[in-house]
Amino acid sequence: MKLSQTSLSHIEEAIRKAIAKYSCQGDPTIVTDIHLQADQGSGELTIFDDDDEELGNATIEEWLTYDGPDFYTDIEHLLTSVLNNMKNAGELDQLSIVKPYSFVLVDEEKETIAELLLMDDDTLLVNDELLKGLDKELDDFLKNLLEK
Repeated sequence: MKLSQTSLSHIEEAIRKAIAKYSCQGDPTIVTDIHLQADQGSGELTIFDDDDEELGNATIEEWLTYDGPDFYTDIEHLLTSVLNNMKNAGELDQLSIVKPYSFVLVDEEKETIAELLLMDDDTLLVNDELLKGLDKELDDFLKNLLEK
């Protein structure tokens, strides 16, 4: 899914508004997840905390006309990319949230569809790119080990 720069900016601003509540002021907050809910029918991106309190929202016009095969799969990749860009720019480093916490994509019933970004200093999320060729490497390792 390709979005215009305007739509990407709306998504980033909604996330910035949502996390502004957790800027480095006072004691760290305990948050398990920050929920991002995408609604293709209304074009709304709504961001909630663990208590279902709305933290931010945006309307993404291009979602209304989306005709791809799997809306949530495309949204997952898009939101993961936006969040990783924000993380790499250091925008998520100064939050007063106790780690670990996650940004998750949820559906209309607030059921988790995908974990978009895990914020933790010691944990790495395993994804398809990381696992490419792992089976072959493990098989080769086991074969070499057994031959000795």
